[in-house]
Amino acid sequence: MDVHPGHGDASDDDVRYLERLGYKQQLSRVMGIWPNFALGFTYLSPVVGIYTLYAYSLATGGGAMFWAVPIVIAGQLMVVLVFAEVVSQFPIAGGIYQWARRLNGRGYGWFTAWMYTWALLVTVAAVAYGAGPYVADLFGANSTKWFTIGTAIVLIAIASVINLFGAKLLSKAALIGLVAEIIGAVVIGLYLLIFKHREAWSVLVHHQGATTGGGGYLGAFLAAGLMAIWIFYGFEACGDVAEEVKNPSRRIPRAMLMTLGVGGAVSALLVLALTLSVPSITDVTSGKDADPVNTVFTASFGNAAHKLALLVIVLAFISCTLAIQAASARLLFSQGRDGVLPGSSYLRRVSPRFHMSPWSVAVAFVVPSAIILATYNSPTALTKIIDFATVGIYIGFQLVVLAALIARTRGWNPAGAFTLGGWGLPVNIIALAYGVGAIVNLSWPRTPGAAWYDNYIVIVSALAVAMAGVIYMVLLRPHEKGDAPAGDAVPAAPAVAPASS
Repeated sequence: MDVHPGHGDASDDDVRYLERLGYKQQLSRVMGIWPNFALGFTYLSPVVGIYTLYAYSLATGGGAMFWAVPIVIAGQLMVVLVFAEVVSQFPIAGGIYQWARRLNGRGYGWFTAWMYTWALLVTVAAVAYGAGPYVADLFGANSTKWFTIGTAIVLIAIASVINLFGAKLLSKAALIGLVAEIIGAVVIGLYLLIFKHREAWSVLVHHQGATTGGGGYLGAFLAAGLMAIWIFYGFEACGDVAEEVKNPSRRIPRAMLMTLGVGGAVSALLVLALTLSVPSITDVTSGKDADPVNTVFTASFGNAAHKLALLVIVLAFISCTLAIQAASARLLFSQGRDGVLPGSSYLRRVSPRFHMSPWSVAVAFVVPSAIILATYNSPTALTKIIDFATVGIYIGFQLVVLAALIARTRGWNPAGAFTLGGWGLPVNIIALAYGVGAIVNLSWPRTPGAAWYDNYIVIVSALAVAMAGVIYMVLLRPHEKGDAPAGDAVPAAPAVAPASS
């Protein structure tokens, strides 16, 4: 199969290339590299991730937890490079689902999508829910449970309306979110670093008493490193909207690398600035200061500046929710178009006016909202759901990385505009080793005093979703429906002529 886009009119080339991959152009191909990068960056969202998780990380690992950031960035760079090769050859809406399907067949692709779809929908709920306390602080309201739930559903509704109107409005909203992220991370980070620097640089090589009982500092550092593991994904969203990007074979790999590179640099700056601005790290590791971000903000900004910072953070939560839901809707549409989900006849329908699937957006609103409402009577339910969301996304990632490695051993030669050449195999192996290590770290039980199902909640929840998917596959055979291409990354073996007698 000819996998290289032509060199004539770009839009015509993109349409013909998609047709050679087995699909007709239905979505609006209006995104350039900057909106595509902005979408990935706002999904990765240093502001949302760090402001939500920094307190846990600093309390668990002390100042030295900073070094988990570059370690995780280096590991995820290997994953991005593998993804870049695959999306360059297969720039199809639905990203991870289509990559796994084209690399390793229908059943493998369906199961990968099953894990990733649930993880994405849960992540929409988790991010929107996390905005509640910041919205309450911004408007001087009480952060009650119903206020937080209501705020989360309103945020998802706002994201749904923007996503419903298609890629043009999504592109504009993503760029606005990018500006909010830059202000919330870079501007605030530089201000703190230059004007509110309180700690010595040496705090970055000390743990300030943060150790796990009897386990030394390594266990504490690995636990603190979960912040970085939780933050540094989202680059795959650049590929989820592949059928809305101009010249995707070249631009999406660049946008993915920009997302991780810029997101990593911005995150490192903000973590560094917060760590050097905390009045007392020892108070954080001892539990005396449970909210170091608020402590830094209160000590560093006046009331007006504090409100402005909160506004920027809330905008970042909205844009992050929007980006994740956009990825979810495209993933649902892609599966619906292939006929592999219940209600596929609805999910595949595209509005002729907005060039978007309204039913896919509706599902990406209803399911996260239902998850949020279901947490009302269980104060720890959302925490458990978030645990599954992160490990589910990493499992989806590594199923693609594994599929790429298997395909290489069977003769796959990446043929998009972006390739690693001879570096492809070693990078693929390193990416898989890193990803497996990250999944182990995410799943490791860290609450020995809790009930076993709480201590092993990440493993239990991931296994439960996986088993449900396997049972569904065995009983209903959804992956066998439709006739969309699958497994075609690996060249078919030439037919052997029968020997003449």
